[in-house]
Amino acid sequence: MSGTEETRWPDAEQHERALARIEAISRLPVYRDRPVSLLTDLYELTMMYGHFQAGRHRQRVVFDLYYRTNPSGNGYVIAAGLEQVVWYLHNLRFTDADIAYLRSLRLFSEPFLEYLRTFRFTGDLYAVPEGTIVFPNEPLLRLEGPIDELQLVESALMTFINHQSLIATKAQRIVDAAATAQGARAPVIEMGLRRAQNMDASVFGARAAFIGGCVGTSNVLAGQSFGIPVSGTMGHSWVQSFPSELEAFRAYANAFPDDTVLLVDTYDVLRSGVPNAIQVGRELAASGRRLKAIRIDSGDIAYLSKQARRMLDEAGLHDVGIIASSDLNEWTIRDLIVQGARINAWGVGTSLITSYDHPALGAVYKLAAQEEGGVLRPRIKISENANKITNPGKKKVLRFYVNGRASADLIALDDESFNPSEPLELFDPVHTYKRKVIQGFEMEALLQPVYIGGRLVYELPDLRQIRRHVEAGLARFAPEILRHVNPHIYHVDLSQRLWDLKQRLLHEWRP
Repeated sequence: MSGTEETRWPDAEQHERALARIEAISRLPVYRDRPVSLLTDLYELTMMYGHFQAGRHRQRVVFDLYYRTNPSGNGYVIAAGLEQVVWYLHNLRFTDADIAYLRSLRLFSEPFLEYLRTFRFTGDLYAVPEGTIVFPNEPLLRLEGPIDELQLVESALMTFINHQSLIATKAQRIVDAAATAQGARAPVIEMGLRRAQNMDASVFGARAAFIGGCVGTSNVLAGQSFGIPVSGTMGHSWVQSFPSELEAFRAYANAFPDDTVLLVDTYDVLRSGVPNAIQVGRELAASGRRLKAIRIDSGDIAYLSKQARRMLDEAGLHDVGIIASSDLNEWTIRDLIVQGARINAWGVGTSLITSYDHPALGAVYKLAAQEEGGVLRPRIKISENANKITNPGKKKVLRFYVNGRASADLIALDDESFNPSEPLELFDPVHTYKRKVIQGFEMEALLQPVYIGGRLVYELPDLRQIRRHVEAGLARFAPEILRHVNPHIYHVDLSQRLWDLKQRLLHEWRP
């Protein structure tokens, strides 16, 4: 691979496959018949209108969407949310009701409102595929097209990418924490619906959690919409509603004899819950069925799970699992494993679905180039905060592998090429004395074409394909980069040409 991206105009077959896929996705319950055009901040529309009034609304520009800081002390982020981006762009239309509402604001002229009636996305979109391991300052989306279109879509694209990338990353941290010292993992189930900020946060959070490695969700709408396995049994109110805990357990086993999981902490885990569960387990065994698991949702889970395991084993119920819930996060899970907790599965809610310790990813959307005289000219944003200074120009992101292991990423200008048979010197863009030379490398272009000239060319994968992409990507990074505490900082460098361009523009714009 040369690393040079050439414009790819979609052939009819490719476009039709991609179109059929997004049409099918748009019919999913969570997407169907939802308004999209006014999912924007007002200032996007006012800027759009200002460009229209100035007659420059079709001027071609390039925008990058990226984030600046890894969340939760992590060493990386899992990119997610592209499916929602494509759904949004595919369905982006202004209805009569939308235009009537905008008219009522008394901000926009009639010619502009009439122009909106025929609005469609006609630009180019290059994106990092969902499930890709990414790092700060790398463009996750690169858009090129008329400035009015790219200005309008900013807020929506940011909310889709920000949210799902954040939750997918948090889920992966929790899933990793559920690994034992021998590397075996107890499955993690997402159970955050009731604690999510709203319906969309719960449904798309469950989707992102599956990308991040959760094996299922309690959210039935997410299960219906995305094919995620659903899981759930009973709450404490079920047990309380019967004259006795044993009667509650028997009634549930009668209703679900092949999928009986009993919540054992309503009254007393060891004196009541587990003994009653053992009784029902024996009754199920006598009828040719089996008790699947018990769930502990409070108390000292390390101690209770070890005692419960002993009691179940002494009763001959060796194959009955133990599920733990109760406001778990990656640190609690890791500590419980260190303490020898006997847990076969984890149910995680609030900390996962809200990314409780780091509730926002903070991705930004910045102008990188603008057309002048028919040529795209680089643009830079300068700030007193060094980390807010942007990388100018139309760019791409390349990942270099040495001996099969990810060695560094390079943000380069789009027309640059690199020869794998020649040594390549990389340097830290801030501390430029830090340099290394790689050779004999493989090279991967992370940004892939999704829309070209407003035509969809990318066939969206399903969730399981995305999850496999995550696993394949993680396997190519050193464990030091993936660890949760003080991870090794992965190199994301600028090409020499991009670094030189940035320095030149910084000096040109200096007062």
